[in-house]
Amino acid sequence: MSYNFTVSPDFNPDCISGWFIFNTWLQKCITEPIHLELYNDFDSQRQAIRENRLDLVFANPFDAVALVRQQGFIPVASPAGQSDEAIIAVREDSPVSKVEALQPGVRIATMDDPDVHMMCMIMLEPADLDKHNTQITVCDSYVLVAKELLTAKADIGFFLEATYNDLSSVIRRQLRPLLQSRIQLIHHVLLVGPKLAARRADMLAAMLAMNTEEKGRAVLESLAFSAWQEVTTEDTEFMIDLMATLVES
Repeated sequence: MSYNFTVSPDFNPDCISGWFIFNTWLQKCITEPIHLELYNDFDSQRQAIRENRLDLVFANPFDAVALVRQQGFIPVASPAGQSDEAIIAVREDSPVSKVEALQPGVRIATMDDPDVHMMCMIMLEPADLDKHNTQITVCDSYVLVAKELLTAKADIGFFLEATYNDLSSVIRRQLRPLLQSRIQLIHHVLLVGPKLAARRADMLAAMLAMNTEEKGRAVLESLAFSAWQEVTTEDTEFMIDLMATLVES
């Protein structure tokens, strides 16, 4: 029997090979067959979640809610020292220097990444902007969000901070962060499903030791991580509750 593993579609495209390397490494560590499938968009991944086709997911905070509360997944670990923060960016030559200067009708380019979209919409509240008085274009990737800005099809773009920082220097020179979140309590997390839950302890032990040996450090480097840190059920429940509070605010 092979278990199924996937990664949130908002990962850095430069790390595609890194996730396959990590999957191979993990299979050897826990001696279990694991098939990695990367979905092109959130809709496809969420369909797989609804159909109970996944056993291991590196999930964004929004999807972690459904996986934990509805599918019985439990947390294993998250990248050490990394949190999910959001950036509202404009073209470098934009006359807008602060969020409050944005006007109703502003054109927004975003990705179907609910936690990032939520944080950015909250950051627009000082300008009295919401989904009812803005024009929103949903893109398939953050590179396409940047393209909407660079081609003047959008006035502002919503980005996951880590992905924004991973854009090429050529693209970033033409953009400018307008505002950045600093919540520091929301993060992606590796979750394990019921069928593979018995191997959580073995998985965690291997992942926590990755940065102590040469092969493990090489795998981490391919993912742009420095190390993993354990995430408990209590940690995840707190993050889920925090997100619920943000949504309701």
